[in-house]
Amino acid sequence: MSSVTAWLDPVGQALDESDTPISFFFRDDDVGWANDELRALLAHFRRHSVPLDLAAIPTALTAEFAEEIRAAHDEAPALIGIHQHGFSHTNHEVLDRKCEFGVSRTHEEQYWDIQLGKMKLDAMFGFAFDPIFTPPWNRCTEITGECLKELGFHILSRDATAPSLALSGLKELPISIDWFAKKNGERLSFQSLGMLIADTVKQKQHIGIMLHHELMNANDREILGDLLVLLNMHRLSQCKLMTEIAAV
Repeated sequence: MSSVTAWLDPVGQALDESDTPISFFFRDDDVGWANDELRALLAHFRRHSVPLDLAAIPTALTAEFAEEIRAAHDEAPALIGIHQHGFSHTNHEVLDRKCEFGVSRTHEEQYWDIQLGKMKLDAMFGFAFDPIFTPPWNRCTEITGECLKELGFHILSRDATAPSLALSGLKELPISIDWFAKKNGERLSFQSLGMLIADTVKQKQHIGIMLHHELMNANDREILGDLLVLLNMHRLSQCKLMTEIAAV
């Protein structure tokens, strides 16, 4: 492997040493912002024939761009998943960490925001809209989970460090890896990111990788492409949509 892709050596080694297949999914957040960057990312995933789940902000997504996404989905439904990312990606907390569905919001407030967002996305995407909810900043409360169950959502996706809500009927499909993860305020090097992915492979669980298309430049997409090539080629890695993984 060249020095350019040497950051993936630990990932390849961890997969080689695994005694069971490892499932990966890629979740791209903040759909509705930076449409040109999303188009570039979608094209990149399509070239590599790797599925990508899109977490869409209901109030940010325009009808015109939703039609574009829907057309791409209809052309290759196995490669694009679409689900709800909050309502307006607005922080409602004053004293705590940023959160749209946090402790300061009542059941009624959360319910109506989620319902309005669901109605909008369902009208835009119909059967292509998946019953998955990703809260902005990967944070929410047990009240949020109760609202999701009442509104027919089946999957909640947050960060792997978030304590499970343990609600019957609401499966949790967490993110293990943040492409833009930081340590001490500095973005992790790709070498460190590769080691982090490798460590997660060794846990023998499915691995969710979180992307933010609006932050990704051509270099990010090229380096991500190296990972997609590895995962496509390795006999023990499987790239799937979130709904496929949750169905197992």
